[in-house]
Amino acid sequence: MILAAGYATRLYPLTKEYPKPLLSVAGRPIIDYIIDKLARISDIDEIVVVTNSKFISKFRKWSRSVACGKRLSLVDDLTKSHSDRRGAIGDLHFAVGKKRLKSDLLVIGGDNLFDGGLEDFLSFARGSHPSPVIGAYDIRSRSKATRYGVIRISASGRVVAFQEKPRKPKSSLVAMCLYYFPKAKLGLVKEYFDSKRGKNDATGFYIDWLRRREEVYAFVFRGRWYDIGQHKFYQEANRQFLKKGESA
Repeated sequence: MILAAGYATRLYPLTKEYPKPLLSVAGRPIIDYIIDKLARISDIDEIVVVTNSKFISKFRKWSRSVACGKRLSLVDDLTKSHSDRRGAIGDLHFAVGKKRLKSDLLVIGGDNLFDGGLEDFLSFARGSHPSPVIGAYDIRSRSKATRYGVIRISASGRVVAFQEKPRKPKSSLVAMCLYYFPKAKLGLVKEYFDSKRGKNDATGFYIDWLRRREEVYAFVFRGRWYDIGQHKFYQEANRQFLKKGESA
């Protein structure tokens, strides 16, 4: 599942009438780099893109040009503006119900740009632990970590602490918008949503709630990871991809 229903207000005016996942990086939509990674996973049988009523027509046009060898479907979360957005967990909950999903689920943010594939992440998630797993990245700067959900992990990779955008981070290891949920744990999304504890817009609040109830593990990615949340980071990703002339 690719979460692509946000309104990316920090990137206005670029995203005022255009969805962030379809913005171009080195001549390709951001989401295409994600599709490439998913297409290489043989046992993924369907890619579900969650968008909104404002941008679904643009995603429909995009989807007609995608050749990934997988079944591709779009889910409209029925929102039309930033003010009535469901948020990441709200969209996850909505789409799981809409599609009646009951299998293992890989969830990835539609603006995720990082080196390498997803094979090692999925191998760790499925082979090591029958537990939810999140993607993590060490940005090597505690001052920069204040913009993210910050985690600490044990030697086995279990998440032992989580802070959402802390003023004084205890680690430089941050959570990416990348999650693996075994089918047996999918019901916990609804349980969290129904409990109305915390904010639906930030996945970090859900991860913190979840890791207090269940074992949650983190897989640490190496190489490059780009946060496309602000203009300067979007421009940096463009420069680096054009400079290297390579795909994520």
